[in-house]
Amino acid sequence: MFSQASGDRWPGIVQNGRVLPLSRLLDGAPGTVDALLADWSRWDAAIGAAMQSAPQDGWQDEQTLTAHMPNMPGDVFGSGANYRKHVVDIIVDTGPGEFKDMTPEERRIAGGKVMDARAAGGRPFVFVANRGALAGPDTELVLPHDHAEPDWELELAVVIGQPAYRVSLDKALDCVAGYSIMNDITSRDLNARPDMPQLGMDWLASKGAPGFKVYGPYITPARFVPDPQKLHVRLSLNDRVMQDEGTDDMIFPVARIIHFIATYTPLRPGDIIMTGSPSGNGTHYNRYLQPGDVMRGEIDGLVGAQVVRCVADPLAPDAATNARKAEAAA
Repeated sequence: MFSQASGDRWPGIVQNGRVLPLSRLLDGAPGTVDALLADWSRWDAAIGAAMQSAPQDGWQDEQTLTAHMPNMPGDVFGSGANYRKHVVDIIVDTGPGEFKDMTPEERRIAGGKVMDARAAGGRPFVFVANRGALAGPDTELVLPHDHAEPDWELELAVVIGQPAYRVSLDKALDCVAGYSIMNDITSRDLNARPDMPQLGMDWLASKGAPGFKVYGPYITPARFVPDPQKLHVRLSLNDRVMQDEGTDDMIFPVARIIHFIATYTPLRPGDIIMTGSPSGNGTHYNRYLQPGDVMRGEIDGLVGAQVVRCVADPLAPDAATNARKAEAAA
């Protein structure tokens, strides 16, 4: 979805850095991507046919437009710990549980065996994310003052294009409308619940802040992505490449994740599945997001890139004011 300045939003077709309003391409086209996804098979075919004789005029430079979230998902699902190298790196870097007394090299070997066994006989680990965390790619990311370790997690996002429930593995990719980019920001210091460790991760506290799900800028239709396991995820922080990994490193491929989710709950047009984050997160570098940081996220094979600037929390307590209050109270 696009807009000029603060004007109305409209869906557009992106090609070679230019944007054509969908209304210029198709008479009677819906005014939102959500409406397109609700009848995706029809509109995808219509757009593909119309692009064969697309008008030469009416195209706009994408740099002059604001790109918003492509659509507002109904449900957002995340596939946790789904890249082999990422999980092995965490085991090497932190030495959790049974890996505590091993050398780094022993951890790498043992962790690799655990991941191979998981891929062979395990199941995806999926959580449900809150829509209140969603934000478009042109929105500044406010870093909450009480989150000490906000971390980046660039991911391939799958956009569902038709209802799916109990879908077979070989038909799972038929449910996909297209693919996009998601940065699933996670505050590592809030992941664990020391008061109730038996319940596992606290996904709400660590992943639920406004803007912690940066989505977009565009949806690349599935017909342009013949194999989602042959894409490449790359995130740069202040022009330094931090994540740089192929989607072939997924423990559970996209089709398997869709099949797993749809075994337990219906998927609907417009729903989003985040497919996991590759290696190179802040935990690996012991470096977390700070005000002034700029992240650039892109996936080779998809159109568009995210550029997100991090800013300080305007609600952060004013240390000087608090000191004066304390002094006056004394």
